[in-house]
Formats: sequence, C-alpha cells, structure tokens
Amino acid sequence: MIKYILKRLLLAAVTIFVVGTLTFFLMNMVPGGPFLSEKAISPQAQAALEAKYGLDKPLFQQYLTYISDAVHGDFGESLKQRGRTVSGIISSKFPVSARVGGCAILLSLLVGIPLGCFAALHRGKVLDSFISVISTCGIAVPSFVICTLLMYFLGLRLKLLPTLGLASWKHYIMPVVSLSFYPTAYIMRLMRSSLLDVLGQDYIRTTKAKGVSQFMSLFKHALRNAVLPVITYIGPMAAYTLTGSFVVEKIFTIPGLGGEFVGSIGSRDYTVIMGTTIFLATIMVFMNVAVDIVYKLVDPRIKLK
Repeated sequence: MIKYILKRLLLAAVTIFVVGTLTFFLMNMVPGGPFLSEKAISPQAQAALEAKYGLDKPLFQQYLTYISDAVHGDFGESLKQRGRTVSGIISSKFPVSARVGGCAILLSLLVGIPLGCFAALHRGKVLDSFISVISTCGIAVPSFVICTLLMYFLGLRLKLLPTLGLASWKHYIMPVVSLSFYPTAYIMRLMRSSLLDVLGQDYIRTTKAKGVSQFMSLFKHALRNAVLPVITYIGPMAAYTLTGSFVVEKIFTIPGLGGEFVGSIGSRDYTVIMGTTIFLATIMVFMNVAVDIVYKLVDPRIKLK
C-alpha cells in the first residue's frame, strides 16, 4: 500500500507539472495581454508594467522563473488586482467554492444511492421508470438551465428562496441543487445497474436460498460491492463540482474561486489563471489518489499496483 501511494504521489507531481507547463505556454499563445485592455495607457507605461512583472523577458525564461517560484509555493501577484497575491486570492475564494461543492457532493450521494437502490429493487415497475426518467433529465439538462429555472420559479415567481449571494443558509439551496443535479442523476443510474449486476451473482442467490431476508442480503452482502463504482466516481464528481461551479457561481453571483477564475480569463490575469489551474489540478489529482485508497479499504480483494 505504501509503495503504491508513493508511486501515485510521484505520478501526481508529474501530472501537475505537465498541466502547469501546458497552461503556461497555451496561455501565452493567445493573442493579447493583461495590460492591453487598460484605458489610455501609454506605450511607456505598458512597457514599465511588463518590466515590473517580468513579461518583457523571453518566454522560456519567464517559464523557468515561474516554475521555480511555484515549487516554493509562490504564485506571484495578480496582474489586475494590484497588491493582492494569487495565494491570497485562492485562500479567500476557495473555501466558498468548497462549501458549495461539498454540499453538492453530499446531496448527490444521499439522494443518488438510495434512489438507485429503489430503482434496482423495483426493476420494470412504475417507480423504476419514474427514477429512470428523472436520471435521464438530470444527465441531459445542463446546469445553467437548472440554475435559470430554479431562480425564475423559486426565486422570482414564488419568492421562496433568495437568488444572489451566500448571506444565509437559504442562499445555498439553489446553487447546491443546481450543481448536484447531474452527479445525482449519474449516481442513480450507476447504482441501479451495479446493484442489478450484484443481485444476479451466485453468492446473492445462495444467501437467499439459505433463508436470509432480502433486507439483510441487500445491506450485508450486495450493497458493499454495488457501491464500488460509485466510490470510483467520487473523484470525477469532485472535479465536476469544482469546474461546474464556474457557471453556477456566475449565475448566482457567488464570490467563489470559479467566478474568480472565469474573470481572470477574461481580463488575461496570467498569474491568477496559472495559480488557479495548478491548484485545481492538484485537488483533482489527489482526490483520485484518495478514491483509490478508499476503494482498497472497502474491498481488500483489490490489489493496487
């Protein structure tokens, strides 16, 4: 196990390095720059700003300098928000995104797993068909459509929930539901198909032949194996809730990292783009490592290589 973890950590470091390198060069290939949108800026002032932030140096030299600083945890200062460091921006914005994303993950698991089980246990019946329709809609409908519908009906028409910001717990309801709609639907389908497959295995039929009740057969034997694909999906789901929150945060004006990232792309704030990309890539990579470890703990038969 320890050897596997060390191997995955090394691979994670390589992955983050590749992501950072590709982002740096692709970002600099895009026409324009962070100071071209400044109003009434003279060529001399623009040259001075570029010299201050090292943008006047050769591209490869900029790259080496940035990688060297990033390894030591220094992502530099924002090019557009004067006086603010990238690390400071991430530390102030990410907790907001993490709260919304964490609630969305929890809601997806609490709703998706039971509904998937109910659909499997009532295969071919009305409940199964109803849950299948809901899951299909959840997968097909984009999050921004869900956001718009919830905001219009629950916020503007019925005035049941606040629509903008995160001032109270009520403000979290619509963003969390919008963000969890797709993963909930996917987990429902995943859990249904996985449980149906497990229920058809010989050892489940053997437990039933021995007189074990359906409830005990499900929770003591079937559910543990059926939930493994859902555990595997937690890694990509965490990535989705972080990247999917970009749209949700913009619509509900949530002051999170997703909205900050989208804004930095529009303003060509190179340092914020780089720092945020590396930060999110790090979270996604280590989430996948954690999921593999949990997978092994749930099912000791699995050998990690």
